[in-house]
Amino acid sequence: MNNINLALQILPYGLPKDKAYAIVDEAINVIATSGLKYIVCPFETVIEGPYDKVMQTVETAQEAAFAAGAEDLLVYMKVQRSRSTDVAITDKMEKYQ
Repeated sequence: MNNINLALQILPYGLPKDKAYAIVDEAINVIATSGLKYIVCPFETVIEGPYDKVMQTVETAQEAAFAAGAEDLLVYMKVQRSRSTDVAITDKMEKYQ
């Protein structure tokens, strides 16, 4: 299976900003320890890897947000997939770095 890119934004709903940021940090920590390539951006985190592993990481990140105190989450995802080739973060970002 080819690598995909998934942009993930997890927003704890109805909490003060400092508490929400701490919860988002827990979700990002899940991604950081997943072994997948990722890049944290101001509004979302982009993850690269095999579809199944990326989706499992998305689920685990949401569970970490709940464990950190979130009651409600708004979760936004954008996915890029290809049937014939890997999708890579560097293909989109290398000219800007």
